Amino acid sequence: MTDLSISQLRRLDLTLLLILLGLLRHRKAATVAGELGLTQSAISQALRRLRDIFEDELFLRRPHGMEPTATALALELPVARAVEALRGALGAARYFDPAEARGDLHIAALDAEQAVLIPHLAARLCRAAPGLRLSVLPLNRSAAVDALAEGKVDLSFGFVWNAPDWISGERLYDEGFLVAGQPDMLPDAPVIELDRYCAANHVLVSPAGELQGIVDRQLAQIGRSRRVVLGLPAFLPGLAAVARSPVLVTLPARVARGFAPGFGLVTAEPPLEIRRFPVSVFWHRRNDSDARTIWLLEQVRACAAVLQGDKT
Repeated sequence: MTDLSISQLRRLDLTLLLILLGLLRHRKAATVAGELGLTQSAISQALRRLRDIFEDELFLRRPHGMEPTATALALELPVARAVEALRGALGAARYFDPAEARGDLHIAALDAEQAVLIPHLAARLCRAAPGLRLSVLPLNRSAAVDALAEGKVDLSFGFVWNAPDWISGERLYDEGFLVAGQPDMLPDAPVIELDRYCAANHVLVSPAGELQGIVDRQLAQIGRSRRVVLGLPAFLPGLAAVARSPVLVTLPARVARGFAPGFGLVTAEPPLEIRRFPVSVFWHRRNDSDARTIWLLEQVRACAAVLQGDKT
């Protein structure tokens, strides 16, 4: 038998190869049909296709069953190896061993999640997957969606309103706000009155635009406003600025609790009800069944569970 042509290979499929191996092993069509969940008619049709492809009878009918020809016997070992190689390759695609994993993980995250969520995740990865390197991209909402679409990142943290249908997402926790300032700016902390809040100068931190806009819109709804004297794109520089100036900053509660004390600042509950926002993880739907993505999401959920109860 000469090498198969491309047209002959195209006519082969995995079911045909499994039937060929089954007949070589059992020598009875009924047994193979039962093992593969097929009818005897389907086995007969498959055998006709195999005979046509390999240009050989392959099996001769005998009173005791199907007797393989020399060509069928010669095919047994290479076909078995090919099927096992395919089984192994498909199994590898569904298996991920973090202890043996190597390579880079890319995550897009807004400023708050970089400060709050990423450190927990990085610590877990260092312990469980020391061969992986975590790289974080500081992206805004629209850029994060583009990065997922282009395969530049594995996950994106934050919030995406009206996510496209090719994005999978999962809410991790809801986030609120706290006001941070020097102790003499918040003498009644953890309380601040609305008049004092509106009369103070403010730092506006707007990494994604919409978050801080929530505060001003809700002030406007009650006929009030605040004076912004400095705008910054990230929360930690905002806290550093507040530490040196008689100003206030309104920022996500977990960022405030985790970092304001390190700048010598105190915190207070906002004097108005500010709408909470969801912090979610997003990934491309093409990775829904990817073993590495599934494992990584498990680590993210574990970190979020810690943050859910973190009041420090």
